[in-house]
Amino acid sequence: MAEPYPRDLIGYGPNPPDPQWPGGARLALNFVLNYEEGSEYSILEGDPAAETYIGEVPVASVGAGKRDFVTESLYEYGSRVGFWRLLDLFRERDLTMTVFGCALALERNPLAAQAIREARYDVCCHGWRWISHHLLAEDEEREHIRKAVASLERTVGQRPLGWYCRYAPSANTRRLLLEHGGFLYDSDSYADDLPFWTRVGDRPQLVIPYTFTNNDAKFTAAPGFGTGDDFFTYLRDAFDIYCREGARTPRMMSVGMHARFVGHPGRLAGLIRFLDHVQRRSDVWICQRAEIARHWHRVHPAP
Repeated sequence: MAEPYPRDLIGYGPNPPDPQWPGGARLALNFVLNYEEGSEYSILEGDPAAETYIGEVPVASVGAGKRDFVTESLYEYGSRVGFWRLLDLFRERDLTMTVFGCALALERNPLAAQAIREARYDVCCHGWRWISHHLLAEDEEREHIRKAVASLERTVGQRPLGWYCRYAPSANTRRLLLEHGGFLYDSDSYADDLPFWTRVGDRPQLVIPYTFTNNDAKFTAAPGFGTGDDFFTYLRDAFDIYCREGARTPRMMSVGMHARFVGHPGRLAGLIRFLDHVQRRSDVWICQRAEIARHWHRVHPAP
């Protein structure tokens, strides 16, 4: 124990703070649509190999140096069809969401960017492209952050207030976000059910944790969801436990969505059942991630 340990394994411990959600809500519920299609690894971008991560076909690969037309079209389904199906669903129910937007992907679909802007969804930057930030050199990552912010300002009409890497940040990411400025939070953690403050040098940074568990990516991961009912059951059970705990300790729940996954009809049916379940309660704050960040900055400012 002589050397400082760089991880926090304690967090809030047995005494998490009362988040004091608006209206006395038991739960802050945030739906997140990951918009990545058109920014993934691709031979067209000069990458050495095509995208293979999170796809419908197990162990699909055409080999290095070749375009994978199957994977490309599976992603295209998300931007061409699934996105609009999810948008219609949330519009019908007058529900809000956060978009984890890859800047290049939204540049390549101006209609989707316009729809996000008109719906007034908040956009958390998901990188310039949907690639691994932990593999980028520091100067390259700095440039990706700069390009992504400028791009989203153009396409969706607002600069992003949050940041989320593909899978994992680099050792430099938080420092570079603070260096760039203007970010209220990042979501590059899965460590808690509430926002928390961390420090980068002598500066505070708010972290709003995300989720791999309440996430439709498990439709293509093993073991994972096989049917829409699997998705509904898992989300419902998590939601009910959160609400039960919320009588004493209110929490936050994220639901991760991808248009190329839950945007398919048989899977969307499970999401519809979950929304039916959620909307039967009046003590849940369905909100955007930026709203959570502003609330936490105001009610639980950095120590």
